[in-house]
Amino acid sequence: MAKDWFEWHDLYQTDARLQQRLEIVREYITRSLDAAPSGQIQVVSACAGDGRDLLGALANHPRAQDVQARLVELNPQLVERGRATLEAIGLTKQIEFINGDATLAAAYSGAVPADIVIVCGIFGNLANEAELQRLIRNLSYLSKSGAFVLWTRGHLDGVTHSETVRRLFQEAGFEEVDFRLTQTGDMGVGIHRHLGENTPVPNEEQLFEFIGKPDKYQIQPVR
Repeated sequence: MAKDWFEWHDLYQTDARLQQRLEIVREYITRSLDAAPSGQIQVVSACAGDGRDLLGALANHPRAQDVQARLVELNPQLVERGRATLEAIGLTKQIEFINGDATLAAAYSGAVPADIVIVCGIFGNLANEAELQRLIRNLSYLSKSGAFVLWTRGHLDGVTHSETVRRLFQEAGFEEVDFRLTQTGDMGVGIHRHLGENTPVPNEEQLFEFIGKPDKYQIQPVR
């Protein structure tokens, strides 16, 4: 079991669920970029880790130079690794990696509203359904009207938590663009579109409370 989030990201080398999840997330990012109108594409990523989802999708995408992005991550080692990747793919001038608290609205000031909002790896680290509802409600601060929102949610003990997420997005007025389970069948990846108006001022300073711990995850064998 991972002792911290930096070590947890090494599970991408061995965990089939995470590998398959990452592949789908990158595909959805690519689709969002392809669907964006001409001109600048604004992206924000909360709890971004080392940014391997967005940066992996941008590495060979023809519209990479149109992207302006802010990635927010609390773990300094992950930020350092993400910045090294930015250097390697030549996008340091337009993408910023912030070492900060992604739960706070202030972390996104000047970078929102965005065309693409990435909230992957978060929903399973919230206390309860009420906290999930709060985060989804606060997405109106991060998102332009028509923005794509990408998310993930794992299943546990036979509970299909991703179905709850899909229901709450629908109740909040988001349009589902696509949803897929990993081949392992226990990790959901979704992409929704924000149909409401952007909220220029956040409803509250703390957008959500992250309570997850990396040591709760078990390695799954590659299939």
